[in-house]
Amino acid sequence: MAALDETLAAIHDLSSRFMTADAKPFDPANPVVRLHEPTFGPDEIQAFLGCMLTTRVTAGPEVKGFERAYADYVETSDCLMVNSGSSANLLAIAALCHPLAEDRLKPGDEVIVPALSWSTTVWPLVQCGLVPVVVDIDPDTLNIDPAEIERAIGPKTRGVMIVPVYGNPCDMGAITDICRRHNLTLIEDTCESMGATYEGKPLGSFGRVGTFSLYFSHHITTLEGGLCVTNDSAFAEVMRITRAHGWLRDVENKTVWSDPHPGIDPRFLFVGAGYNLRATEPQAAMGMVQLAKLDGFVDRRRAVAARYREALADLAPVLKPQTQTPGGTHTWFGFPVTIAENAGFGVAEITAHLNQHGIETRPIICGNIARQPAMKLYDHRTVGTLAHASAVMDRGFSFGNHQSLTDEAVDYVVGVIRGFAG
Repeated sequence: MAALDETLAAIHDLSSRFMTADAKPFDPANPVVRLHEPTFGPDEIQAFLGCMLTTRVTAGPEVKGFERAYADYVETSDCLMVNSGSSANLLAIAALCHPLAEDRLKPGDEVIVPALSWSTTVWPLVQCGLVPVVVDIDPDTLNIDPAEIERAIGPKTRGVMIVPVYGNPCDMGAITDICRRHNLTLIEDTCESMGATYEGKPLGSFGRVGTFSLYFSHHITTLEGGLCVTNDSAFAEVMRITRAHGWLRDVENKTVWSDPHPGIDPRFLFVGAGYNLRATEPQAAMGMVQLAKLDGFVDRRRAVAARYREALADLAPVLKPQTQTPGGTHTWFGFPVTIAENAGFGVAEITAHLNQHGIETRPIICGNIARQPAMKLYDHRTVGTLAHASAVMDRGFSFGNHQSLTDEAVDYVVGVIRGFAG
């Protein structure tokens, strides 16, 4: 143990010296403002390599410890760590459709989704035989419009899958009321929204299941990784079965499942279909270090967003920033803006200008998902014109808003935007 401690201390020292020497602070003489900068450093490298050195790397106590810590953070009874945010969505939907799940979703059932979303919000629905029903967004918050949810409900509607865009909470009061009145399953795709709350309650804890991403460019990272959270412990067991091949390796109470089958070795007892979506011990060890830093990262993102909003306020008629939902705490995955129709310039012109000045940009999620050519291949339904989501697709973009941005870097971005718009 002493030798391991000495080795880990040396790793921490070496990685600290290397990363300090390799650091690239904002340089006004050669300005670069990226969409994201790494959230991890020597502490996370030490934790990750500590697991590697023990050779205990498959999901075990580190994963369980991280799951418990994150469940406590979002105030849910259960959390499952998986190998990506996309896998978190897949696991959530597959478990909701699993024959072992209570009140399960079935092929042909409809699930309402926002037009402004990501492919992996929709593909798990398609892959499980469900039918996405695409509705429009609120043009200010960029989130799913509760009035459009009500409008889309039909005889086959069984669920609503929401996406709090860029960390901006949806109108959870209205949405949970709709789901309660119509007996709909609420699924929260909160992959962009770690740390966000609505009226003090963490996102991810409102629905039957919530999902998060731990990808490199998200609020915190385990390189790749994701999380599913729920307050339904019986459903959590179905997710554990589905996560690991359909067998009992990860369930909390194995005897409930193994006692009815005494003739089969419980170590290899399969009770339903499943995948292999598990994460690893090094990732979880890294996640524990990152989780302790999450609130600080969120505070900085919020401060950067406030600085952007104040400095660009007079340009709002031309460049409209996203509006924080009343009652919500926004965690600003990026800083999204939409260009007015009469601005006199388009997305291509302003983003090219920003890129030429070292400022990275990107579209807002994937725009109106219903306009993506892949959607033509699969059964789905759209409600209304989806004009607001299309406006974001045609005239929206975002730029960096993260924990590493200095005030000087923010002021540089503001200056470049003002110079172009002026």
